[in-house]
Amino acid sequence: MAHPSSMPAQDLSNMDGKKIDKFDLVITTYGLSKRYDWIQSHQWNYVILDEAQAIKNPETAQTKAVKKLKSSNRLILTGTPIENRLSDLWSLFDFLNPGLLGNRKEFSDLNKELDKGHKDFGKLRKIIGPYILRRLKTDRSIISDLPDKIEFNTYAALSKKQVVLYKELVEKLKHALENADGIGRKGLVLSSLMKFKQICNHPDQYLGQLSYAEVESGKFQRLRELCETIYDKREKVLIFTQFKEIAEPLSRFLSTIFKRDGLIIHGGTPVKKRKELVEYFQSDEYIPYFILSVKAGGVGLNLTAANHVIHFDRWWNPAVENQATDRAFRIGQKNSVVVHKFITQGSVEEKIATMIEDKKKLATEVIGGKAQEWITEMNNEDLINLFKIQTHTL
Repeated sequence: MAHPSSMPAQDLSNMDGKKIDKFDLVITTYGLSKRYDWIQSHQWNYVILDEAQAIKNPETAQTKAVKKLKSSNRLILTGTPIENRLSDLWSLFDFLNPGLLGNRKEFSDLNKELDKGHKDFGKLRKIIGPYILRRLKTDRSIISDLPDKIEFNTYAALSKKQVVLYKELVEKLKHALENADGIGRKGLVLSSLMKFKQICNHPDQYLGQLSYAEVESGKFQRLRELCETIYDKREKVLIFTQFKEIAEPLSRFLSTIFKRDGLIIHGGTPVKKRKELVEYFQSDEYIPYFILSVKAGGVGLNLTAANHVIHFDRWWNPAVENQATDRAFRIGQKNSVVVHKFITQGSVEEKIATMIEDKKKLATEVIGGKAQEWITEMNNEDLINLFKIQTHTL
């Protein structure tokens, strides 16, 4: 293991060809691959990338360093070859077989045509098909003993306080859009989207307050209903959120339901600490809940001790959400996995969830479903209609 956690830093820095040749396999991280000259200069028999979506962005230093590695053979492993957009796929194939999908401009032009009518999608699949070996966990001929995954949209009502704040924000956005254009307008829409999602989670998250009273959030009330049942069965649950600031309030609330504390992982949790937390959760001790940020805990962790998954707020990217769910729904899972995707009724959450469902084929087969991109392109009237509350659902 070529990593400071497994060998002295001096030995890691002083590796050379003779020392490398003593090993059949060298495992390292994407970050270290660009730090040490011996990784870049050695002629490898194979370079194998796990979680290869890490090189989806061809502009990053990490991607550029990985693509410079010298090897006779290249393999990649990924559950999400298209995470956000079709260009992700181009970057992966630029590593595997440079030129197969043309240069970036040529592929970008093809992407635009596909986005308009998907006329050449079959042609693209024919080109990349011979290079892909696809295995699905749901294929019983591949994995015969993996339990079922059951997914639900779980709806929560807005509290009175949430309704007031939500309507105020819609009015502020309506006036702000009148004088916004270009990149400023896009930033306004994206920042407003985040604020609406915060209100849907809990008013105190939006206001920056600390009390987080249960009665003021429909999602907190639905969370209690679900978790009381989980507690009665002495089962474990993973709770995903994209907001670091709500992790602690959620944990305080859940500890009152489960009569003990659970665990938290977010971007600020050190890597070594994450490993310890995962091992603790996977142990036989009853650790009832694990709160994880989608970015920090959505990839690479084995959390099969849980058989419930709750997406407290939506990422609106099916690939990213599925990856997070797969922390529990993976080889080694003995129980059926129940997945709840929280949606606040009448809000932008419900409307975007519906739109993504309508675009599901496009989202899963072509662009990965990045809702924020097409939301910013809506005209002002459509935007306000998207954000305003549907009163008939309240």
